[in-house]
Amino acid sequence: MNDLLILGGSAFVFALILTPLFRNLFRMLGAVDQPDQARKLHSRPVPHLGGIPILVACLASFLVLAHVGNRGISNLPLLVKIAPAAAVIFVFGVLDDLLKLNPLEKLGAQVIAGVMAYSAGVQIFGFGTFTLPAWLDLPATILWLILCTNAFNLIDGLDGLAAGVGLFATATTLIAALIAHNLDLALATAPLVGALIGFLRYNFNPATIFLGDSGSLLIGFLLGCFGVFWSQKSYTILGMTAPLMALSIPMLDAALAVVRRFLRKRPIMEGDRGHIHHRLLDRGLSPRKAVLLLYSLCGVGAVFSLFSSLNANHYAALAVLIFCGVAWIGIQNLGYAEFGEARRMILAGGFRAALNAQLSLQALCQSLNESNSTEESWGVLCAGLDQFGFTEIQWSSGDTRYQQVITKITGNATWELRIPLTGRDYVELKRLTEAPLLHLNIGTLAEALRSSLVKSEPASQPHNESFVAASIHAA
Repeated sequence: MNDLLILGGSAFVFALILTPLFRNLFRMLGAVDQPDQARKLHSRPVPHLGGIPILVACLASFLVLAHVGNRGISNLPLLVKIAPAAAVIFVFGVLDDLLKLNPLEKLGAQVIAGVMAYSAGVQIFGFGTFTLPAWLDLPATILWLILCTNAFNLIDGLDGLAAGVGLFATATTLIAALIAHNLDLALATAPLVGALIGFLRYNFNPATIFLGDSGSLLIGFLLGCFGVFWSQKSYTILGMTAPLMALSIPMLDAALAVVRRFLRKRPIMEGDRGHIHHRLLDRGLSPRKAVLLLYSLCGVGAVFSLFSSLNANHYAALAVLIFCGVAWIGIQNLGYAEFGEARRMILAGGFRAALNAQLSLQALCQSLNESNSTEESWGVLCAGLDQFGFTEIQWSSGDTRYQQVITKITGNATWELRIPLTGRDYVELKRLTEAPLLHLNIGTLAEALRSSLVKSEPASQPHNESFVAASIHAA
């Protein structure tokens, strides 16, 4: 216990003293984060590279322990094992702060660090009572470490948020290690707890220094490693569940970001303003109140994770179920339009209708591509578009004009879709405004029909290679 106090206390003092010194140095060197009033909401340039004073404080605490404690640095096997992998993450984090690496470069470094950590004993063998096949141990470990590393990087969007969330997670891991009598894990986490407390003195709102990628990536990676060691010493059937709940806020935010960007067809690695802390700001909370609210949620996650790590497996399972329920309610209250619309489509049958419409369009286009004449294409077109609710179809092809009234309309409002083909040729579709939803994107429909019908145009017609300029008119 004395060694833990020495590590934590000395790391706190070093961070408290060194952070403002490094902050002033970074400001002199121009290593600052510029505001953009979009995702970076600070009002003035703020020094980053906050991972440097945190790392220096932790290393200095081990030197103090080596001189006055009961253990030397060589007697800290867990830290010695993961130090090379953590160094890779830290170095690339510093390079990203200074040079702005691209996502693939950062991902490559994280994969290398993951392989190094796996070789050092950071290995996931399964989840609870389920054991992974041997060939999945390495991919599962690397994926977990990458998720943890980037989760803290993604949540680092408000003053004190990532550092404070990291403090809660690290302190939770330290308590769990003490409960399980895992002294090696406790000695590894104690200095990070002290360093983060000291750093938060300058990082909390209004922050005078930021973590930067050097700090957020390092903290996430270390906590990912600590979580694996925690689960390896866990005697519950839930395995990795306890560390996952301790890291619930950053991991949940990262998962929501991936799903949101997937649903909106945006690059997964592209930043946006849809993270949990942004949603809280949009709901009227001040940055300080938003951070304090997320701190309190981290505290709830810490309690659940510690409870689930106890030996009472049936109570641990109940804690996990309650935690998942609370998390679901929280997501609902954040008001993400993407999830609400996806849920509505699934429950109301919209997803099945959209899927069926897309498959029907593909079948129609395939039939058009297989047709051998303009007349055959016209028959396929009439039969295929009938199922989409169109009331009238016109097709101008060379000197021939086809027209088919599928449903006779008298006095009802319609809208028209005109799709240019080649030369002066076109396809025009009419549909009732009161008709059921089309369940197809108009642009997708227009492009698919154009590409399939152009081949049916007479060869003498000049081709217009311009983009589809479909126009819609209400009648």
